[in-house]
Amino acid sequence: MIYSSTCIIKEAISIPVKDYRINYRIRVPQVRVIGENGEQLGVMPVDQAVRLAVERSLDLVEVAPTSVPPVCRLLDYGRFRYEQNRKEREARKTQKIQELREVRLRPQIDDHDIEYKLRTARKLLQEGDKLKVTVMFRGREMAHQPLGASVLKRVVESLQDISKIEMSPVMEGRRLSIILTPVAAKKADKPPVQESVSA
Repeated sequence: MIYSSTCIIKEAISIPVKDYRINYRIRVPQVRVIGENGEQLGVMPVDQAVRLAVERSLDLVEVAPTSVPPVCRLLDYGRFRYEQNRKEREARKTQKIQELREVRLRPQIDDHDIEYKLRTARKLLQEGDKLKVTVMFRGREMAHQPLGASVLKRVVESLQDISKIEMSPVMEGRRLSIILTPVAAKKADKPPVQESVSA
């Protein structure tokens, strides 16, 4: 079988995207061919379909390999690949990737400092990110772990209107951590409520 030089050049510069088989890479005896304008050209042998594509300066692209017989389209593969990549980029722009952010506290944190940290935590949760709240213990503070647990409890109670607990408190070395995830249905648009805490 003699291949035309145009077909060989197109095969050399074509890079398959998402396992699309093109031209002579299609390994079935017969295919159902759809023209460049969407018209049905019928079932034909692969060689005849590739010759038809070369005559029209197009590529034969296998778009439905699981059909019997497989469905192929006549199209400009370079343009098709460009449009597929563009659609994927657009889809990635619109989707929100949820990140795990962290707020670190100490067991003997001051009221003003914890309020500042709570504002930061609230902002991160409202942006749609998961939040890891960590209480770090140093030196002899390890003997007072209930203080760290009470700090975490205060954080959870302050943020319960916009979050829920995904992972309960866990001790990892000298750190006591909890993971909060945002509640999508209850997004708070108002500023955080300032709670008065009696020491």
